[in-house]
Amino acid sequence: MFRPPHLKAQMKIAALQMVSAPDLATNLATAERLMDQAAAEGAQLVSLPEYFVQMGWRETDKFQIAEAFGQGPVQEMLMSKALQHGIWVAGGSIPIKTLDPTKVTNTALLFNPQGQMVARYDKVHLFSYQDGTRHLDEGRTMVAGTSVVTADTPFGRVGMSICYDLRFPELYRAMGEVALILVPSAFTVPTGTAHWRVLLRARAIENQCYVLAAAQGGTHASGRQTYGHSMLIDPWGEVLADLPEGEGIVMGQMDPERLQSVRHNLQALQHQRLNTATTDTRAHHP
Repeated sequence: MFRPPHLKAQMKIAALQMVSAPDLATNLATAERLMDQAAAEGAQLVSLPEYFVQMGWRETDKFQIAEAFGQGPVQEMLMSKALQHGIWVAGGSIPIKTLDPTKVTNTALLFNPQGQMVARYDKVHLFSYQDGTRHLDEGRTMVAGTSVVTADTPFGRVGMSICYDLRFPELYRAMGEVALILVPSAFTVPTGTAHWRVLLRARAIENQCYVLAAAQGGTHASGRQTYGHSMLIDPWGEVLADLPEGEGIVMGQMDPERLQSVRHNLQALQHQRLNTATTDTRAHHP
């Protein structure tokens, strides 16, 4: 029977919802304030949304704040907050420099309570959307990642993903058995209205695990609108918490007994017959 490694008691986890501005300093101050609040309320893992550092005026604005991997004010802040509060910090996503000065990676970093970076995930599926009035294409400024990334924690194994990845169930299946999936996001309003909730619930149900989705949620300075609805979903697909829009915190418990019960009563993970995993699903350490 599945038992999440080391997890013997309920663990409180939190998703932070933001309406990020074009200015890095403003966003870092907001992120720090929300992390402080979540930690004060007992969160042991805190996740930030995709693009928490910047929702710019132009796609190329991210080049101005991109950091070299392992250094820079954003990574230092995430490390500092993890250490200050003794919590796990999932750093939403930040732009990391590549060898090509016209491209960055959209990168999620996970820090342990000692302030150590224990996992790096580069977004594999780059978003593209057009509806006649707008055309968004992350591929113009980003390089896609190539690795499936998980990390072993006291919460059990955590699977890392970002936003548009949510539409590709094979990514999550390739993670193996995980206790928690992170989905920091900045969904558009049209796609979010149609698909956000159902896709998050599907990933939780398929993988019989908790899903924590920290989202951007509101109207940004550029006029871009993001869908919000940061959520925590349990292994049966029940939505435990949902913040429709605006800045705030979604918080709830990961319950090992609930996880164990769902997997014992409906042993779908054991009944899987097709294995499409083609990549290493163990933790990817920087």
